[in-house]
Amino acid sequence: MILTGRSDLPLDKDEHSRFLPWLIAFMVFLSILAVAGMLVLNATASRWDVGVRGNLTVQIVPTDDVAADEARLNEVLTVLATAPEVARYDALDEMRLIRLLEPWVGPSIEKGDLPLPRLINVELKQATSFTAGGLGARLSERVKGVAIDDHRVWLDRLVRMIETFEALALVVLLFITMATVGTVVFTTRTGLAIHREAIEVLHLIGAHDDYIARQFASRALGLGIRGGLLGLVLALPTLWMLAHLAASLDERLLPDIGFGPWHWALLLAMPVTVAFIAMTTAKVTVLRNLARML
Repeated sequence: MILTGRSDLPLDKDEHSRFLPWLIAFMVFLSILAVAGMLVLNATASRWDVGVRGNLTVQIVPTDDVAADEARLNEVLTVLATAPEVARYDALDEMRLIRLLEPWVGPSIEKGDLPLPRLINVELKQATSFTAGGLGARLSERVKGVAIDDHRVWLDRLVRMIETFEALALVVLLFITMATVGTVVFTTRTGLAIHREAIEVLHLIGAHDDYIARQFASRALGLGIRGGLLGLVLALPTLWMLAHLAASLDERLLPDIGFGPWHWALLLAMPVTVAFIAMTTAKVTVLRNLARML
């Protein structure tokens, strides 16, 4: 076994490898933050997608004639009630609009202070191909001063922006992996150069390349696990601090997002993953270099 095999090379005494756990800890720390960021972005996009896609907002521009505005509202509700593509609708009264505006205009606003439009939230059926343009055309035939807000327009832009950030996080994760592999390759080659004479002696007494490679791999695995756990210990308080800061924001600006069991399993698996990458890289590096050295 790699972890319990006997070592004939004094790899534990190599001074050049004492910084490897710290470098791996830094790589794991950045990897966990990158993966956590990707999960948060994906969860945010999914929640907004579920809450917004398939929804429209009908806005009735107010006039000075309150009775006419009320008649226009009833006419719009009649159109929505008879539209087979509409699953449900909800007309917001003025007090609900005022509560929605409080974060921006303050709590001092009262009913009648501002000429607020009448808003109606409309939820379309999932199987329908009905669009804001189709609904707007129907309403324009019967009611004047009505505007339709299709949330899918800005939602698609938001999703594209989030996908861009996710791609950048993935690129960062790729660069971190490449840096980890490069660090292990450099450390392993240095160890091969230092222990070249001992390796030649092992070959003379019948040791195979795979036997020597397993010793370097075992050393890299041990250092990788040590550094990975250190990186995890550093990353968890950072994630807690970021989550605490996010929780202090208004939930209307950023929805409450919690990691599920598989999210935590993925984050906790990062140290082990990096350790196995280090082990595999060390073994492959030793086998390729021994084929050229001897």
